[in-house]
Amino acid sequence: MTPPQPTTRPRPLRRTIASTAVVLTAFTSFGLANTTSAAAAPLPEPPNATCNPSTDTVWNDVLSTKVEAVVTDFSAINVAEGTTGQRSETLTRVDTVTTTVNKNTEIEASASFLFFKVSAKVGFNVQTTTSSTTTTTASNSWYFNKPGYYGLYRGTRKVTGEWVQYTCARAGSTGFWINTTPGGTGTYTTFEVPEQGTVSCATPEPAGTVRGAARQRLSC
Repeated sequence: MTPPQPTTRPRPLRRTIASTAVVLTAFTSFGLANTTSAAAAPLPEPPNATCNPSTDTVWNDVLSTKVEAVVTDFSAINVAEGTTGQRSETLTRVDTVTTTVNKNTEIEASASFLFFKVSAKVGFNVQTTTSSTTTTTASNSWYFNKPGYYGLYRGTRKVTGEWVQYTCARAGSTGFWINTTPGGTGTYTTFEVPEQGTVSCATPEPAGTVRGAARQRLSC
């Protein structure tokens, strides 16, 4: 009879828990803590770190721009044989574009400088003060020299995007720039001077233009 073999117990696995210290470092510039994510693009900053509170008030810059063709007033008419010539029409309002800064329709003087920078970015002039496409009624006279299905329109190029603003704060005899944009970055909306005209199914129009957007409403 074979004697029983001694039982060998497995050694317990030793688990080592590494203690990781998370160090939060506050990068402070002139008393402000900047907590920018590594994936986020850096915000534009004033060209100089310091400022003169007596002469410098605010500095702002554009973060992004998006241009969109918008038809604000429209009417479709069918010009039949024997009905050509001059016609007076009042268009129906189908959309509205209003200048806003951080969703506020009251545009301050400091924000108007922002819109000058937007104009430089997009390559055409935009509204720089409180404005809306609803301030006037779209009505005009058109002359049609041939039959067809026409769209009468008024529209504009709307520009939306983000921006940032810094204010000069006094610190003793000098000053420093602080980001005073609510939430760190703000939003804006503005638009180009509206255009008015006619489109028809017989003539294609370039995509991305107000004329192209108006022709799409004809469902040619």
